[in-house]
Amino acid sequence: MKDTIRQLAREKNAIILSHNYQPPEIQDIADLCGDSLELSIKAAGTAADIIVFCGVHFMAETASILSPEKTVLLPNKDAGCPMADMINPASLAAKLKSLPPMPVVTYVNSTAAVKALSTVCCTSANVIKVVNSLDADQVLMTPDRNLAAYAAAHTTKKIHFWDGCCPFHDRLRASDIQQARQTHPDAIVMAHPECRTEVLEIADVVVSTSGMIRYAKTSDHRSFIVGTEIGLIYPLQKENPDKRFYPASIDLMCPDMKKITLADVLDSLENLTGRVKVPEEIRIPALKAVQDMVALR
Repeated sequence: MKDTIRQLAREKNAIILSHNYQPPEIQDIADLCGDSLELSIKAAGTAADIIVFCGVHFMAETASILSPEKTVLLPNKDAGCPMADMINPASLAAKLKSLPPMPVVTYVNSTAAVKALSTVCCTSANVIKVVNSLDADQVLMTPDRNLAAYAAAHTTKKIHFWDGCCPFHDRLRASDIQQARQTHPDAIVMAHPECRTEVLEIADVVVSTSGMIRYAKTSDHRSFIVGTEIGLIYPLQKENPDKRFYPASIDLMCPDMKKITLADVLDSLENLTGRVKVPEEIRIPALKAVQDMVALR
């Protein structure tokens, strides 16, 4: 099936993208693996006619925002994001009415409609830079309260939190890290900024998923405790066969990130199923929020 998928992708001039949390067999057939935004940016720069995004719905939307001329396919339409679902345009508009005028910094892990109402987007890697770039003393950050708390610890600005989170990063506790350290005393703890403050405070390194891959590759350390979704361990081990990687908790598994199968990818390529197209009235303001962030890189 993998050979059939690769052949069909070539015939249809399609590029297959896989998020770092996808199952190993999906990552193995992908042309590109990585964080959601970097994948969309790279795909936009290719001559591909079709983008097959193996991730979740908001990621396919971001690809559509950046590549409106391309056909974007999400192989399983049920692959969503609980955090992205914790905010919608109506609830954001209501929140803004209750606050003084201020910029809205929205994590890329959000729907296109929410991005469209935002001043600027951010990633887990550049959130501090984005917040500090704004000419405002107060900022509303959506939808991840943990990422907002991380940013608040690195800025003098007042940050208003949206009460959302990644349910899987949020379930990691300091006690889990301490237990993992007892089991692997020589390991470096890498934690994702979507984790709770209590976890970030005791981690050795706080970085995005791509940041973890870069750090592990260049580090002299030989073992690592990985404080993010367990799917990242596969590319980490693949990139660093001489090093060892351990999950901070076996509970850090996102079911939505595991929904796409090889059969789903084959069906999407054969029948162009799972199309995701962001309407222009949403795409254009959402694109501005993304572009203003990219301009800061």
